[in-house]
Amino acid sequence: MVLKTTPFDAAAYLDTPESQAELISDAFETGDAAYITHALGVVARARGMSQIAKDAGVTREGLYKALSADGDPRLTTLLGVVRSLGLTVTVQPAPKS
Repeated sequence: MVLKTTPFDAAAYLDTPESQAELISDAFETGDAAYITHALGVVARARGMSQIAKDAGVTREGLYKALSADGDPRLTTLLGVVRSLGLTVTVQPAPKS
């Protein structure tokens, strides 16, 4: 018997600014650049990649490339996407080990 699966796209379920911010916040807390890039990409797709790209000052294709699995967005792109999502980045001291 063949197992039938359905593709899952988290962007379809992140329908509130709070849930989107929670995903991005979690990604930043890990410090994992790939996870941060992925989370930004998911939220950008949830909000509409074309509009986010326009607001961030990059092309839609450029944004897809920067936020892809192999992407490594420039700091200006990252900050532009965060700003266009209506979010801010906050830095605080890391907990002592």
